[in-house]
Amino acid sequence: MTRIRTLVVEDSLTVRKHLCEILGADPAFEVVGEAEDGKQAIELCRLLRPDVVTLDMMLPVMSGLAATEYIMAYCATPILIVSSSTNRGELFKTYEALSAGAVEVMEKPKSDEPDGEWEARFRAMVKLVSRVKVITHLRGRLPQARRRSNPSELPSARGEPQECRMVALGASTGGPSAIVEVLRALPPEFPLPVLVVIHIGEPFGTAFAEWLDGQTMHRVCMAQDGQRIPDRGVFLAPPNRHLLVRNGRMYLNDDKERHSCRPSVDVLFESLATEYQAAVAACLLTGMGADGALGLLAIRQAGGLTIAQDEASSVVYGMPREAALLCAAKHVLPLVEIGAMLATLARTA
Repeated sequence: MTRIRTLVVEDSLTVRKHLCEILGADPAFEVVGEAEDGKQAIELCRLLRPDVVTLDMMLPVMSGLAATEYIMAYCATPILIVSSSTNRGELFKTYEALSAGAVEVMEKPKSDEPDGEWEARFRAMVKLVSRVKVITHLRGRLPQARRRSNPSELPSARGEPQECRMVALGASTGGPSAIVEVLRALPPEFPLPVLVVIHIGEPFGTAFAEWLDGQTMHRVCMAQDGQRIPDRGVFLAPPNRHLLVRNGRMYLNDDKERHSCRPSVDVLFESLATEYQAAVAACLLTGMGADGALGLLAIRQAGGLTIAQDEASSVVYGMPREAALLCAAKHVLPLVEIGAMLATLARTA
């Protein structure tokens, strides 16, 4: 059996040894290296070429964010962030690392957790992340590499539903950078509300709307239960609460998980299919699992505009793939073209 070659990066010797012991107790893993700072993490990643890296955010010499950016640019490797950071500034660094290509994030163990519970989740998460085929993230080069010289080549939503009143996005793994790219492609005065569901659990999802608000020209905030839907703006489902729409208002609930997810993209998309029918445009972006595929199908059957991200541009081609298999997506597009298509809706809104 081929073992999962793992590099553990953690500045606390006690925590680092504990993580190594957890992995070492499972024959599926081989801990090939340990690093105590970001610079050492880069050096060992380039030398050892591990299958996966577990990475703390708060590191000496070079931060976890800086290490992530370098690794994903020059020796792309699946990264699992393991962090106890919960203040605003540190959470923002976590979102930046996810946007730079880190695959997932999980909280460090708490003292009150039952014995073995966190350890099992950690091993399962490392296994899951190690299977992701990551892509190189050269932030400074991507806009130039993707820019089209001929505007006529950009996709258009002309010929789609005559009236669009709502846009919705669903994403999971790889979602932070994908959502940022889509929103940046929309004009500053985009005349439609945008509802977003992304799978980032507590405590890491609490400040995501605030971070996203600073990444684009659009006002971004968490959806409020019972809030009337404004004419414009971006609204996120809060961590661990489903978001749905009914009678012109946004509602939140604690109903059971769908596809092991709360919030669930399916819950939002299905409510939009009922509420808006053909007057909604929905996009299913990169992510593990199948959440959102059935909801996207419901929107397409109701006559709405449906888009799924293509395999080549997805960090994880899971959710969009399920949608494509169900023929739920009328358009399967590279990420760079999704925002461009949605932007054309502004001309008909």
